Formats: sequence, C-alpha cells, structure tokens
Amino acid sequence: MSNFIQPLNVDAGVRASLIEKISLFKNKKILVVGDVGVDEYILGAVKRISPEAPVPVLDVESEDKRLGLAANVAQNVVSLGGQVKLISVVGSDQGAEILQSLLKQSKVSSEGLVYDSSRPTTRKTRIMSGQHHLVRIDHEVRKSLSASSEAQLFAVVEKSISDCDVVVLEDYAKGLLSQTLVEKIVALCKSKNKFLMVDPHQTKFAEFYKGVDLIKPNYSEALALTKIHEDHIENPAERVLTVGRELQKMTGAKQVVLTQGQDGMTIFSQGEVTRVPTFARKVFDVTGAGDTVIAAIALGVAAGLPLTEACMIANFAAGVVVGKVGCVPCEVGELITSIKTVS
Repeated sequence: MSNFIQPLNVDAGVRASLIEKISLFKNKKILVVGDVGVDEYILGAVKRISPEAPVPVLDVESEDKRLGLAANVAQNVVSLGGQVKLISVVGSDQGAEILQSLLKQSKVSSEGLVYDSSRPTTRKTRIMSGQHHLVRIDHEVRKSLSASSEAQLFAVVEKSISDCDVVVLEDYAKGLLSQTLVEKIVALCKSKNKFLMVDPHQTKFAEFYKGVDLIKPNYSEALALTKIHEDHIENPAERVLTVGRELQKMTGAKQVVLTQGQDGMTIFSQGEVTRVPTFARKVFDVTGAGDTVIAAIALGVAAGLPLTEACMIANFAAGVVVGKVGCVPCEVGELITSIKTVS
C-alpha cells in the first residue's frame, strides 16, 4: 500500500468539473436505513438567576424544530438533487407527528417508517442562549428493537431495495441496527448487487459492519472501532494509516473514508491512500456535518463519480453546513457557491 498522496489538486479547472458533476446527482435514488429523530431548539437570553434555585432563567425568544439523525441524511440527499427512501422505526406519539410534518416540508416520504408504540420517537431538545448550550433534554430509548419491529423494518428494506442505486446504514446506537439486521442487509445488498455504505457508531466493534462496501467513521470512531491505542504510534500520519488499514481489514470494506474535521478526510481505496482537504469559510457548529458528507458521497457513488471527487464535493458541502447552527441541509446553490469561492 502507498503512503499519503499530497492533498488533491483543487484548482479552477477541478472546481469547474466538480460543479458540472453535481448535476449528475439529480434523481439518483438513495435508500437510507437508520435511527431518526427530531432536533428541537429553544433559544433565548439569560439575564438573571432563578430565585428558586441557583440556575439561569432563559427568556424564550424563539423555538425551532429540525430533522435529526438519519432523517437529516435523507433531507440532505433531497436538497442535493437526489431522491430518497427513508426506513426507520418511530413511536406512536407526538414526536412521530412532528417528524412526519418536518419530512413532508423537506420533501422526504414517511412511507418507510415503521410504528412501534412501545418506543418513543427520539427527540433532543437543546436549550440555548446565543451559541451556548445550557442543557439538552433527550426523549429516547436505546434498547434493541422488538423482533416484530425488526421483521417489519427488514420487510420494508426488501420491498424497497430494487428501486435504489445506493444503500446507506446510519447507526446512532439507538437500537435500530442489530448485528442480525446488519448481516441480513449486507446479504440482501450482495444478492441485489447494491452498493452498501455505513456511517458507524463508536460503541460497536468493527466486525459489526463486516461486509459493507464503504465505511465512513470519523477518526475517534475509527480508533474505538478498531481498539487501536494511538499513543503507541508516535507519527500522526502513521496513526491515520494504521487505523484506516486496520478498519478496512476488519470490516472487509473495499473503501474507507476517514473524516478528520479541520484536517479534511483520508480515503483508503484499492491500495491507495488519498487526502482531501477541508473547505470551510467559518465553523459555527459541526452538528450534522457527517450526515451531509455521507449524503453527498452516496449521491456521488450513485452517479458513478470516482470516490475522490465524491469526497471533495462532500467536503465542500460540509463546509456549508458547519457555517450554520444545528442540523440543516446543504442546498445545491450553496454548494456551487462554496466550490467556486472557498479555499
């Protein structure tokens, strides 16, 4: 295997070519399977301490609700020009109603949702003053699906897989993806010749995702998945090489995309290792950036782009959303502007 290739060339010609290829995303069909949720924001100002307890009092100025987790991946697929089928499990509650309404606004179908009254729909409520988080309130359970709900979910996957170009597993460790379900989806994708990629969770072990075509962890997730202790490797570049190659070996993935925040991403593919730089003008909030990245990579793969080009587009898209607060999709116009102007 090679050592690092220098960061990819992103001159004016490359940028023009990337912009041209975004049009190939149009109508590509992505199947997203994973945990979904609603992100709620209560925003205001703190001007006093409560007389009842030594805690700040927030004078509420606005409230906002957004799609979170795999639902954010789905809305990014749509905002970037693709089509999406979202498959997940939600409760029979107000959270599910809010989620459905937000999906409709984002032009994402809710037909792939399975309802389970024994589980709440995941909701994360962030209480914020300016850019500062005061507290987060979670409504969720992280236990495994019931046998019945898992069977219903897999039946929807089986029914939907023929009409898609790429399958994405989004694991947020809320209980939706069991080892058995992952194995069944891997086998189904192989039998139907569908490209399968996964955004993993660091609480799992690498072999949990064995058989996927592409895995996209961030660096800390990759360390946790492989159980590698980075302190044992002095050279930072060698650490990345070791972790990426070990993850590729443990999962059998043909490709690994290792995201590294401000250091961009490293691609392991067919014996080559390539670095893609970060493209961001400002960074306000990294929430949801990984969702945007995997949505863009999935569309790039579906459109037949080389992985390096899909990843460059994905990094430009991530650069757009980190300049905003919370989970927000990247629109095609914003992506094109970013590619033209951000260095």
